[in-house]
Amino acid sequence: MKMQAYLFMGVSTFFGLVAAMYAYWSWVAHGTIEWTGTVALVVSIFFGWMIGFWLWQSARRSERYHGLAPEERLDGDIPENSGEYGFFSPHSWWPLFVAMAVAFMAVGVTIGWWMVFIGALAVILTVIGWVFEYYRGEFSH
Repeated sequence: MKMQAYLFMGVSTFFGLVAAMYAYWSWVAHGTIEWTGTVALVVSIFFGWMIGFWLWQSARRSERYHGLAPEERLDGDIPENSGEYGFFSPHSWWPLFVAMAVAFMAVGVTIGWWMVFIGALAVILTVIGWVFEYYRGEFSH
């Protein structure tokens, strides 16, 4: 995880350089700093360093208790880091219905609010169907 931490911190440092150049060039071009872009770049610096610092601390704790992670060792192999990814339904139709309900609701924003409310109800019902798909019927466990 240290490499990911260094990546986040490096990109955030690059954003710092870009923010300084952006503020300088906006000052030269317009005589005033363009605040929207400058603030967005400065905020991205803090967010990137926050995530990078957390990853770095997490890697230090993990190193102390579990040793180096496979991606940090030179002799680490890909299968060492693999594990259980979770259960994914191979035959479920519910994601399609959820997507159609969300699309119906999104189109409702342009057509009328009544359609948004019907779409929201459809989204709630299809998400419930998707979540409880394996609790009853042919595929229950």
